[in-house]
Amino acid sequence: MTDAVTLPGFVDAHSHAFQRALRGRAAGNDFWAWREGMLAEAERHTPDIVRRLYEATYRELRAAGFTAVGEFHYLGLDTAFAAAEAADAAGLAFVCLYVAYARGGLERMRQPSVAVYLTEVERLRESGIAVGVAPHSVRACPREWLVELGRYAAAEGLVLHVHADEQPREIEECLAEHGRRPVELLAETGCLGERTTVVHATHANGAELDLLRDSGSTICVCPTTEADLGDGFVPAIRILHRGIPLCIGSDSNVRIDPLEELRQLEGIARRQDGRRGVFDTDALWTIGGANGARSLGLDAWGEIQVDPGHHSLDGVAAEHLRAALVAGCGADVVLSPG
Repeated sequence: MTDAVTLPGFVDAHSHAFQRALRGRAAGNDFWAWREGMLAEAERHTPDIVRRLYEATYRELRAAGFTAVGEFHYLGLDTAFAAAEAADAAGLAFVCLYVAYARGGLERMRQPSVAVYLTEVERLRESGIAVGVAPHSVRACPREWLVELGRYAAAEGLVLHVHADEQPREIEECLAEHGRRPVELLAETGCLGERTTVVHATHANGAELDLLRDSGSTICVCPTTEADLGDGFVPAIRILHRGIPLCIGSDSNVRIDPLEELRQLEGIARRQDGRRGVFDTDALWTIGGANGARSLGLDAWGEIQVDPGHHSLDGVAAEHLRAALVAGCGADVVLSPG
């Protein structure tokens, strides 16, 4: 075999590991119908199930080239500890993006107050688990929760991750309740900043993108999930023109392949702008690695080895290897760790 090539690993900044079980069977006509099946799947998960199934999913992530994961976790405190154990067993750096959920969803997802939520966050931190503050969304967290969560994250120097602008209905409901679009509400409540990552932003308008730019926030895009759920196309060109940092996530884990996430992002940008090479190779690798690590508050995220003798790299010169990986390879080009 040709000598392996060592490269920086990829960072999965947004994962719902339990949703790996839904691939191919939780259809429905749109996001909201799919969500009902997702909630039913979430209901059955115990710590033992999480420990077993998350480890299997995390091993897939690791084999695909992800070396760190931010688990956006809303199945309760007991399963958060199990998720951390699963990541450790799979050899992944792990950040628990512990979700605040005031309303909607399932009872197991909700906390009765912000104080209870913060007590749970402190328990995770005291156990040595890396934690981020994660208001689920403006649907799940009212204004007063967002204010408290933004204040706590800033005071403690923790990252803050939140879903926003994934679906038009979400925006309509936010306008009806608050007279503001989701990102505007996040800005008003102190939830934007250099440690903030907004997940999706698929339907963010220009004013919202300006707020993300001006606050130094990051956007996490999850193209394979956004395609699977019919979310729409991330406004890649408008994000690029504003210089807003991007990172990637596997989200529902319908497909586990960081190269595919990056390739779809570039493909969306090419179709929007009518030209090739919108994100150059260096930019894509930064989006796939360093930006994700910064989004999760990680200083290091590990390396991977790639097989340059893989059939999909046949005839590719060494100087074009990284470009060829994001242009036309699948995760099977990554050599299994260990």
